Amino acid sequence: MRLSGKTAIVTGGGSGFGAGIARKFAAEGARVVVADINVEGAEAIAAEIGGTALVCNVASRKSVSDLAETVLSAGHLDILVNNAGVTHLPNQLEDVTEEDFDRVYNVNMKSVFLTAQAFIPHFKSRKSGVILNVASTAGVSPRPRLNWYNASKGWMITATKTMAVELAPEGIRVNAINPVAGDTPLLKSFMGEDTPEVRAKFLSTIPIGRFSTPEDMGNAACFLCSDEASMITGVAMEVDGGRCI
Repeated sequence: MRLSGKTAIVTGGGSGFGAGIARKFAAEGARVVVADINVEGAEAIAAEIGGTALVCNVASRKSVSDLAETVLSAGHLDILVNNAGVTHLPNQLEDVTEEDFDRVYNVNMKSVFLTAQAFIPHFKSRKSGVILNVASTAGVSPRPRLNWYNASKGWMITATKTMAVELAPEGIRVNAINPVAGDTPLLKSFMGEDTPEVRAKFLSTIPIGRFSTPEDMGNAACFLCSDEASMITGVAMEVDGGRCI
């Protein structure tokens, strides 16, 4: 029960890595708000873990503000997990459409800015709080043809570090985790097509020989967001089976 008595928000918590983080947090005693643009997914995970489902489009200031108002009017917040993310399909960098670029920018980057504006004043008022950004090995060791997705995750890693150094005197810790691709709804988008041959090629780049799982992310996130990690801030932890070595 490492998160007993704590309240956490997990964006994009209705599927994939976010669902794994939400499940682990609930198992460790946290009250979990599952925030997702997919209301059915959010409600299913929230029902499973005894949490609360809220609809949120993390790329929208109004939607994030509404999320903050709903959560903070009901009590305090201890942990914010910026997990929601999207990618564009593999393509030459100059051929990615402006629409796809804007979507990646807004969901992967602007969302961190919006949630920071919405929740950091609350954390500062309490002199405590933890923010966890779900970045990617793509921001450390980029793959070809995912250029603007790679860049968005590199931005998230840098944002994590600069947020950490600024907010540390306020009692707020900020870390990131860098998963390698997992068998989640985004996998097909990363690979372009989902065939045994493409999966085998993808897996050949991961020394441990398997994809990241939602459970892997939940375990790493739980540690970084718990009091056991009270001296850890500004870290971008690779949870990648050795891909970035």
